[in-house]
Amino acid sequence: MKKAILTLAALVCGAAAFAQEPNIPRMMGRPEVKCDFDPYVAEPARFDYATNGIAYGSLETVEYKSETVGTVRKATVYLPPKYSPKKKYPVLYLLHGIGGDHLEWLMGGTPNIIMDNLYAQGLAQDMIIVMPNGRAQEDDRAIGNVYAGSAAFANFEFDLINDLIPFIQKKYNVYTDKAHRAVAGLSMGGGQSLNFGLAHMDLFAYVGGFSSAPNTKQPEELIPDVAKTKAENTLLWMVCGSEDGLMYNSARLKAYCDQKGVPCTLIEYPGEGHNFVVWKYGLYKFAQLIFKQ
Repeated sequence: MKKAILTLAALVCGAAAFAQEPNIPRMMGRPEVKCDFDPYVAEPARFDYATNGIAYGSLETVEYKSETVGTVRKATVYLPPKYSPKKKYPVLYLLHGIGGDHLEWLMGGTPNIIMDNLYAQGLAQDMIIVMPNGRAQEDDRAIGNVYAGSAAFANFEFDLINDLIPFIQKKYNVYTDKAHRAVAGLSMGGGQSLNFGLAHMDLFAYVGGFSSAPNTKQPEELIPDVAKTKAENTLLWMVCGSEDGLMYNSARLKAYCDQKGVPCTLIEYPGEGHNFVVWKYGLYKFAQLIFKQ
């Protein structure tokens, strides 16, 4: 498999190809769900700005053969500072939204900078972050009518589990148990994370949904066995902007979890809509909570 180091120039050139995540107005005709939000604790200033004099992680593009799709597919991988192939690492699979692909987080979310700063402050465990293309179809570019690819987003469940995770386990020195594997994402990727992560608690101990989209399954489908979810899920964590019209998807799950006694966090980010302000906050907070046991 070919591997290319992502340069700043390549990222800048790639930015032009991106469809932006759609702006979702507050009112979308869905009923408002009342739930108990967890306290919002503001992120520090410049948490997403590069800091001089600290150790930096690295970025790679990897290519893997997908039997699910029948093609070779790409993913972006972040390796933490002082990465060593002799050390074993946990893995966070970080998923994009409907308007992006394996580069969307880098274009708008600066995950490498956020993580570098967290490591410099000793606030996160060393981990590998894999940012795949969650559109599991032969032409997986984020072009044209991006809403037409809903089946491909659902199909990514099988690409992720059967193709990408085994590839990462062969390529990198990573733990293979669920206690060292997490999945989170923004918008469409948030829905995928909740759908796949809660359906496969044997694979994922930590599940995060940032402004999760309408592809998110109903709470009764996500958590059909309350006792099992209580026993097997280590962290169910969500955030959504107070002005985001997609709050309904997160709030209904939080209300259901509260009713059933399932531990679940939902933070309402004040004054923000469907954007990377919220999603960067999500990564910043979620990354500090995972792989702590």
